[in-house]
Amino acid sequence: MKHLTEEELIAQAIGERQGEGADAVEEHLAACEECADSYLVLLSDLAAMKPVTPPDRDEWYGERVWQSIAPSLAAYRARNRGWRRGWRRGWLTGGVWKGLGYAAACALLVVGAFFAGRQWEHSKQRQPTARVEQKVPQTKQPIVVVVLDDHLDRSERFLVELKHADLDSSAMASPIRDEARSLLAANKVCREKAAQKSDPELTTALDHLDRLLAEAANEPGGLNAASIAKLQDEMNSDGLLFEVRVLRARIASRKVAGNGPVKGGTI
Repeated sequence: MKHLTEEELIAQAIGERQGEGADAVEEHLAACEECADSYLVLLSDLAAMKPVTPPDRDEWYGERVWQSIAPSLAAYRARNRGWRRGWRRGWLTGGVWKGLGYAAACALLVVGAFFAGRQWEHSKQRQPTARVEQKVPQTKQPIVVVVLDDHLDRSERFLVELKHADLDSSAMASPIRDEARSLLAANKVCREKAAQKSDPELTTALDHLDRLLAEAANEPGGLNAASIAKLQDEMNSDGLLFEVRVLRARIASRKVAGNGPVKGGTI
């Protein structure tokens, strides 16, 4: 039996589904205990949300807002235009020549600063290359973090697909087996890196994942409904999907916090 997705449950809860689609979901909920439990949890969460109603605004709303902010605004002051009369008076009394003298002094300072900067650049270029290379910043985030994040993302999608696999459809067996073989090789590399660091949570999750992938990839005679159901039971009993999601969230939080290494080392 194929279970309902979260999107389908949410659409049913908020009334987006109408007609035959809504009736089909209701029939599935009546027959599937797991989906019914998930639906009840969703309804409980939605019931706990209290919508916020904005206050009504009457015709005096704008005036009340202005009265509340008006005391904090600075009073307007007219610009002082007396500088024009002073400038004319300075021109007539020779003050303009003093201004030109100040401008010439400023120009000399600018020219001197320009030549000093050119000399400093030339002296910096003559320094040994080794000193410049020492100042190159090191990469904060090891590349293995990116590889692990991608591997966990693929593993999570594989586990979700396995959890909702249709046991009545034989077309699902081959893609699940091929993806398990591909993930098994990548999981081996991640396990070797995890073994070098003190991270028991990561090591345990990768070990659980390795056993499940090995069974899915090397099942004698290929996968069928019975073997897929067995894999689903093992995945649920180990809580493997939850472990993978926790690890992905931990890596994402460390990236947001500053691209630092995750708990237990560089992985």
